[in-house]
Amino acid sequence: MIMARGLDHIVHAVGDLDAAADFYRRAGFKVGARNRHPWGTHNHVVQFPNFFIEILTVAEPDKLGDDGLSQHFGIPGREAIARGDGFAMLVLESTDSEADVADFARQGIGISPVLPFSRQAVLPDGSATTVGFSLVFAKDTLSPDTTFFTCKQQNPAAFWKLDYQQHPNGASGVLGAVLVAENPADHHIFLEAFTGVRDLHSSSLGVTAQTPRGDIEIMDAAAFRDQFGDVVKPNGAGVSLRGLRLSVPDLGTLEDALRAGGVSSHRRAGRVVVSPSAAFGATLIFEKQG
Repeated sequence: MIMARGLDHIVHAVGDLDAAADFYRRAGFKVGARNRHPWGTHNHVVQFPNFFIEILTVAEPDKLGDDGLSQHFGIPGREAIARGDGFAMLVLESTDSEADVADFARQGIGISPVLPFSRQAVLPDGSATTVGFSLVFAKDTLSPDTTFFTCKQQNPAAFWKLDYQQHPNGASGVLGAVLVAENPADHHIFLEAFTGVRDLHSSSLGVTAQTPRGDIEIMDAAAFRDQFGDVVKPNGAGVSLRGLRLSVPDLGTLEDALRAGGVSSHRRAGRVVVSPSAAFGATLIFEKQG
């Protein structure tokens, strides 16, 4: 039996990687070194305990090919950037990639075999190591412009580092991802199959999968505006990934860090929100926890 899958990371696709990394630094996050993938994408990572934001661009498009990772990751990343900066890929944690392939096939949402790769990574002391990942892709047929996959770490001790998880703005972990769709209920079946959560919560706001690490919420644009104060349009067909909810111990400390970095924000329903106009097409939502 497949266990429910928690949030692993979110991909923030941008045209200007340096500028986006600078935004995250000014917003009070510790941003990792620039990394390179064999198929031409480059990234920076913002780590939290067992979750990360992957800031991504297609820096070397000539390296994109017909291999699985180009087709399922690199080219969709390029297409997402062409539509505009913003969150583009939602990634869940895997404990068994082959089991994910089999489960996604049973559910009718699988589109890839296990796709493994490795890359160099810089440790906090400046030395280099190798990290590896195995990816398995799924597709919501109603949402061709949003990418979904699972990720299993091949060398987790080399990737997760406490030093990279200490952020000056106090952000300490993930609370959830927020997606927007015209009709959230249309994506109920896919959300169940992708997350492995069989008891979704439905409300006037939409549908929510309460995973072992963070909620995945699908709501319409009006509910998103009411909750977070931002007017958003779907970025592509079907469901689109618009918001990331993060925990902080103190909203005032967070706001001080944002002001110091020249990052605008607003309060909404007891949260601090950084709007897409400031956050490269994404909505960052901070909530007091603990």
